[in-house]
Amino acid sequence: MELETNQRKKEMDKATWWGLIVNLLLSIGKLFFGYIGHSQALIADGLHSLSDLVSDGMVLLATHHSNVEADEDHPYGHARYETFATITLAVLLTAVGIGIGIDAINRLIDYQNIAIPTQITLVIAGLSILSKEVLYQYTMVVARRVKSKLLEANAWHHRSDAISSIVVFAGIAGAIWGYPLLDSVAAIIVAFMVCKIGWDLGHQSFQELVDTGLEPERLQEMETSILSVDGVKQMHMLRTRKMGHSALADVHILVSPKISVSEGHQISEAVELALIGQFDEVNDVTVHIDPEDDEHTENSCKHLPLRADILSSLAEHWQAIPETQQLLETTLHYLDGTVNIELVLPLNIIQTGGNPEQLKEKIEKATKRLKYIGSVAILYR
Repeated sequence: MELETNQRKKEMDKATWWGLIVNLLLSIGKLFFGYIGHSQALIADGLHSLSDLVSDGMVLLATHHSNVEADEDHPYGHARYETFATITLAVLLTAVGIGIGIDAINRLIDYQNIAIPTQITLVIAGLSILSKEVLYQYTMVVARRVKSKLLEANAWHHRSDAISSIVVFAGIAGAIWGYPLLDSVAAIIVAFMVCKIGWDLGHQSFQELVDTGLEPERLQEMETSILSVDGVKQMHMLRTRKMGHSALADVHILVSPKISVSEGHQISEAVELALIGQFDEVNDVTVHIDPEDDEHTENSCKHLPLRADILSSLAEHWQAIPETQQLLETTLHYLDGTVNIELVLPLNIIQTGGNPEQLKEKIEKATKRLKYIGSVAILYR
């Protein structure tokens, strides 16, 4: 089951604040010691951590807005704030990666002036690996528990920093041991990694913005769940779209055309409860009730008149049949491009000597002058 909105927000905020504190300390440490220790790779890694710091602020802002309950202006909720923030974070990551790469290439071109990093830069890179990996594991656990793509994206941002710190560590070590170009090479590798992560996050979130649906395997599971509901004969047009940590769904279900409106509504409620109860990501379902398969039927009923017009036309055609003035109930069934009619007349019509067969023949003949009328059934009560 979904976590309550307030609890979800608290857990996301807690994980993000921890990330913000760690990233603040790492950014200061990497940039400071990278500068005094002559390590371009550590400075690049410090800029990466600085982008983490900015992203943490974005996550806090998006978390606040995305977990606000649905309102009149946003009837489907505010989950798209997460999606938008994730795309912004992806752009930020890509920009940082490109900047790091350009600077590292320029230094490689001017390789004769590359300085040898000091030992302290190696220590800082090691501390970064350890702290960022711990932060990644913690944030990812929370992200999966609260089902937040945004928090998951931020966790991968932490992991990218941990991996980049491994590259930086190797580059600094190589430079200290007599291969100064390795520091700049490490910075270029970090740049490629950051750009790749930015692209992956941006692509995934963009798919949400254009209403990409759930995976085919998930749709198959949902179809099985829908068809298991008592009263559902068939289903079609199952559509979904992702919205932040949740998903919206709508579906057409085929039920018996002779059941009551209230029973059809009850079946639709059962379908909605089944999907929301069995699929954690689904939080809103729209069920369209069909009395026939409108996806494949050749004759549509959309052009047919509604009740008021039909009853008015029937009254004109029934003027010569006085028994119709006692009509108790009229039920209309719109099926296969026609209107099938069920009429309920008082039982005393036939108890007082009326001939039901003759009456049916007269009513049916008069009724079928309307070309859109299909069958006519007469009941007595």
